[in-house]
Amino acid sequence: MITKMKSYFELEKLGTNVRREMLAGFTTFISMAYILFVNPSVLGASGMDKGAVFTATALASALGCILMGVLARYPIATAPALGINAFFAYSVCIGMKIPWQTALAGVFVASLIFIVITIFRLREKIIDAIPADLKYAISGGIGLFIAFLGLSDGGLITANKSTMVGLGSLTVPTTWLTIFGLVITAILMVRKIPGGIFIGMVCTTILGLVTGLIKAPAHIISAAPSLKPTFMVAIHHVGDINTLQLWVVVLTFLLVTFFDTAGTLVGLATQAGFMKDNKMPRVGRALASDSTAMLVGSVLGTSPVGAYVESSAGIAVGGRSGLTSIFTGILFLFGLFFSPMLAVVTTQVTAPALIIVGVLMAQNFKYVDWGKMEIAIPAFLIVLGMPLTYSISDGIALGFIVYPITMIAAKRGKEVSPIMYALFFVFIGFMWILNFK
Repeated sequence: MITKMKSYFELEKLGTNVRREMLAGFTTFISMAYILFVNPSVLGASGMDKGAVFTATALASALGCILMGVLARYPIATAPALGINAFFAYSVCIGMKIPWQTALAGVFVASLIFIVITIFRLREKIIDAIPADLKYAISGGIGLFIAFLGLSDGGLITANKSTMVGLGSLTVPTTWLTIFGLVITAILMVRKIPGGIFIGMVCTTILGLVTGLIKAPAHIISAAPSLKPTFMVAIHHVGDINTLQLWVVVLTFLLVTFFDTAGTLVGLATQAGFMKDNKMPRVGRALASDSTAMLVGSVLGTSPVGAYVESSAGIAVGGRSGLTSIFTGILFLFGLFFSPMLAVVTTQVTAPALIIVGVLMAQNFKYVDWGKMEIAIPAFLIVLGMPLTYSISDGIALGFIVYPITMIAAKRGKEVSPIMYALFFVFIGFMWILNFK
């Protein structure tokens, strides 16, 4: 049995082993476990039951991770995506005054469309059509984005009315917890200690508990909240999708999730060294996995599911096969019953990991042909756009709109694939929908 498992996941070929994959899966889970608490908080603003959303988040994440591991055999975890959940709650439900039940039906319809275009390999063709330079820019840009998240979550940078962002207050004790974790993790990484990121997170958690900056959980085990308030609601309200406004909402769910996931998959595959001839092997299976998880997630009661950039933390500690994702998925199931213990993994614990992983992913910048302006300009807009717009898909949109223009200006328009020209118009429409709806 073990021999067959090692053969199926090609552990020897990938230079890894079961123990390392378990560590990588645990590291990825710890890095993204916050979604179990953040997602219910965000979607709760729309009126959804937070307990039901917690359970739906855990189950949808577990399913997506296990499917990604078994079918696509990639160390890439999935969960309800940040950003799109805020769009669901604040833009759709609160801003447009659309009931959360109808919005959830919109996610269900979008996921069905996702599955159809995945079956016809349209998503796969689009990913393969993205130029290598822009793929490296996407990977590096995601690195800056998650590093920015880490710096912000850890309190090292804060909002500033005069300069937009500024240095955080060093008088806040929890900020020093982030600094401690960052220094320890940096030393471990420089010394090339195996599992340095994970060890850094453990040390930071222990220091937080000892100093009282992190509260010890009052309970260890708790029963999973009921799914009843949200289960099957999406299916029962599909008939509500009957206006142009609601179809715009469905299209937005579709576009944002599509390019967030596509960009994240490309970035992570590049980091792990999976890309071959500018193509991602088994990308169709990876896309089918997240599409299925998105569909099931909408039925359970959560916003769109997509690939998570925090998977880079597991990849950084050596995760290379689908076993990493499977272990992450199993831990999400355990998370259902050990939710009080997850509370010790605060943003100050995960922040140093995100910052260091950002450094690792930024190494892809060296592969971009910065000497050619027709490449450098769109690549730079992607890289800078992601952290400044706080959105992976917005950063991709900026670069993809400018890319055909600069290539035509350089008299290289024939080198641009028809799909990239099509995406030029798609993203212009995407921007128009978001800003002038």
